[in-house]
Amino acid sequence: MDFHKLKKLSMSPKRFVSVTNRPTGMQLKESELRLSTISPPSAATVIVDNGNGTREIGRNNSMFDRENSTTSMSKISSKTHRERGAVRIARPSISVPRRRPHDDGMEDSLTASGSDTSEDDESDTSPRDHPQANSVGFADFCVRNMKMAAFGRREIELAEQELPGLMALRKKLRAEKSLRQAKIVACLHLVAQNAVLLETLMEGGAEVRCCACNVISTQNEVASALAEASIPVFAWRGQSEEDFWWSIDRCINATDWKPNLILDDGGDVIHWMAKRYPDALQGIRGIVEESATGVHRLHQLTKVGRLPAPAINLNESITKSIFDNLLTTRESIVESLKRTTDMMIAGKQVLVCGYGDVGKACCKSLQTMGAHVVVAEIDPICALQACMEGLKVVKVGEVIKTVDLVVTATGNKRVITREHLDRMKRSTVLCNMGHSDNEIDIASLRTAELVWERVRPQVDYIFWPDGRHLVLLAEGRVVNQNCSSLPSLVLSITATAQGLALIELYTAPAGKYKTEVYLLPKKLDEYVALLHLEPFDAHLSELTDEQCRYMGLSKMGPFKAGNYRY
Repeated sequence: MDFHKLKKLSMSPKRFVSVTNRPTGMQLKESELRLSTISPPSAATVIVDNGNGTREIGRNNSMFDRENSTTSMSKISSKTHRERGAVRIARPSISVPRRRPHDDGMEDSLTASGSDTSEDDESDTSPRDHPQANSVGFADFCVRNMKMAAFGRREIELAEQELPGLMALRKKLRAEKSLRQAKIVACLHLVAQNAVLLETLMEGGAEVRCCACNVISTQNEVASALAEASIPVFAWRGQSEEDFWWSIDRCINATDWKPNLILDDGGDVIHWMAKRYPDALQGIRGIVEESATGVHRLHQLTKVGRLPAPAINLNESITKSIFDNLLTTRESIVESLKRTTDMMIAGKQVLVCGYGDVGKACCKSLQTMGAHVVVAEIDPICALQACMEGLKVVKVGEVIKTVDLVVTATGNKRVITREHLDRMKRSTVLCNMGHSDNEIDIASLRTAELVWERVRPQVDYIFWPDGRHLVLLAEGRVVNQNCSSLPSLVLSITATAQGLALIELYTAPAGKYKTEVYLLPKKLDEYVALLHLEPFDAHLSELTDEQCRYMGLSKMGPFKAGNYRY
């Protein structure tokens, strides 16, 4: 039987077409087709049965299908297929994701750049279970698959072309060696752009040990490329919670290694050191923190007198807050939703929790796409800003029954509780744009009465006993780091600011900084922007001597007071 006849059968309404798997090239007989009269909740499906479960190879479904796309395949148990009468599954994907028990915590998924290259990404075994070494015998690392190193190196080289400011900083560091004898523990998203940052720091004379700040945002090929370059890296996509903390521990606790700088994204390194290695904190000379969650942890340590060294709050630096928090979010929130759900945003009822920089960007982007957006906010100033933008400010409980999409962007925990989740309508989409994975109370959903079903990479259906289901993206972790690509130019701005902040803390004379949390100095913020003007062929005007005297400014800046609002 030819495929065209099979396709015609598969498109028949209210039918499933199942096909027993055959070796390549073997013709299918019509008698081998099993037609069922089960009425599925969505349109018909073509399924290949391989004896171990059921895999979907095509469906007539306007939400998930694209005429010219390759349908992804995800392993679903035969029991689940029979009980549900339909397999809710993914659309285009390069690799074949394999379902794992949800209590393991993670599943292989799309990377931050959208690349997915490893056949071994599906392995159920942890890389910790087998020894590894690169081509020169270096073995102080743990990654998924060293065969991906060459491809990862090409990814890094490609990223370098879109990171003008960071590459300019690399040239400066290579000449000055400003970070000589610096020993940096770096916990950040292990993607190509951040790999360029790590290698830039090493060009400045630093030694680096790195791990991932997010268990499902790592690009495995990039981690492998770093390992091939003999950089101690402990990261792979799909880590368990145990793997996550083990990796951080390996970056802190190593032979002949005493870190003196911390580059953090989420505050996990400083948290682990304070908990397990308090003596090691004595050697820390500076901390650079990128996220609101991590900054909150630093302020908590400051209040109790346990902050070990001066820290720079990069999240609230001008260049980070304007360009990364605002512009990156504005583009990536819609891209993440489109990649994962194919949802039509126009006309949707959307609740955005938090109206800070990230929340503002989410609201603006979703409004532009035609969504009806309301905001939940605790700060009266932010709430008034929302009102002045034409947004209604509500409490979560007032609208939770009617919204189609919930976006959290607060940096706080349990913003969406189990009580809220129980009241949501069928097919409500949940996603988090904050750093942490507990803004949505995911732990409360790991219960026996709720059934989790992975329908595509980074998308889970969670079924309630009454048949209602919610759609959870990226398991409640930051959705744009896991479900979309991020513009390299904006990441260059943030990475350059991180590099300059580390240099500032490491080279500052004794006594310049106390054990407090600081913002990035204004002059460095301006320097970050200056390094990124060249690609735009921008030409800055210069002050005359008379103008400098009149304004009380230097020709070299800074040009604004520290409290200036851009």
